[in-house]
Amino acid sequence: MTTTLYTDISSLVTNDVQLELGLLGELNDAAFIEQNGYIKWVGSAKEAPDADQRVSLEGKAVIPGFVDSHAHLLFAGDREKEFAARMNGEQYSSGGIMNTVRATRAATDEELDAGIADRAIEMYRSGITTFETKSGYGLTVQDEARSLAIAIEHTEDVTFLGAHVIPTEYKDNPDGYVDLVTGEMLEACLPVSKWIDVFCDEGAFDYDQSKAILEAGIAAGLQPRIHANQLTAGRGVELAVELGCASADHLTHVTAKDLELLAGSETVATLLPGAEFSTKSNYPDVQRFLTAGITVALATDCNPGSSYTTSMPFCIAVAVREMNFSIEQALWSATMGGARALRNQEIGAIAVGKTADFVVLNAPSYRHLAYRPGVDLVLETVISGTSIYRSNK
Repeated sequence: MTTTLYTDISSLVTNDVQLELGLLGELNDAAFIEQNGYIKWVGSAKEAPDADQRVSLEGKAVIPGFVDSHAHLLFAGDREKEFAARMNGEQYSSGGIMNTVRATRAATDEELDAGIADRAIEMYRSGITTFETKSGYGLTVQDEARSLAIAIEHTEDVTFLGAHVIPTEYKDNPDGYVDLVTGEMLEACLPVSKWIDVFCDEGAFDYDQSKAILEAGIAAGLQPRIHANQLTAGRGVELAVELGCASADHLTHVTAKDLELLAGSETVATLLPGAEFSTKSNYPDVQRFLTAGITVALATDCNPGSSYTTSMPFCIAVAVREMNFSIEQALWSATMGGARALRNQEIGAIAVGKTADFVVLNAPSYRHLAYRPGVDLVLETVISGTSIYRSNK
């Protein structure tokens, strides 16, 4: 099988702790070899073995592909007026989700598929090589099932989020909706779902409802995740740890007890700077999490209501500026942190045996991701050794 040597790399972020080169395992004047979609060798360019093909990256930086472990890409319409209103002082609430639900229910399969395809392309262009996406804008058995059937054509990490909010038609019968989600809706969505999620927060689902929903999904063979503590410091973290959720996401409001619980668990804390940016909310301080020994991921939370971005570099820049991340911590969280939030050991690093997912930057160092906010620095995105996106710069 053909081997390809990528060389003349100014800065290679490996995320390989075995190199004992700091958090990112950074190598300078580096090279690596890809074969059959996997990394076969990593080291100094001067020590690179022979390969069938040689690609000079001409002094550019290379990083692992970003792993976006929290996104809502399957929807129709937009909510630009809500965004404008928030920028003028209105407070964010979960109620606006129903505006997207109405648009999504009215859309054709072809329209929904075209929308998620366009947003997936945007993600590739921003250096994202793996992404998760959720349902949650159908909230009927038929619309949730068709949403997930479309989503599975674009990513393996598909999440059933029938418990996004209680739809208007069930506002006077929330327990009836929980019964629907844990029964007929779950059964219809199970064949294409890997994960189950619930919005456990004010205006959405309480602790008991959320627990019933996640336990039903777990019993059916799905892996749990949770939206927790975005709007209030509720019991979402407690439930995440109790049920062994892979990730607790948002965590805008956390208590000392929440941090203690997370620190003693395998649940990843996924922070979503795009949501705070778009809702004018207070940013959580990542050092509270890291000091406690909690694994942290960064994700885009791409959705039409509260974080309409597909750019991980933007999220990194905001995280560094507003959440007290170092640039190194932000990059690790957007790569290896995301991989851990998806419980995927094959991605998130450029190391022997890992999938050859990587990004070539039009910069000499990964630091430019935060140093040059808003600048398109992605020259090429490669997934399993195959170029998915290449800039014409």
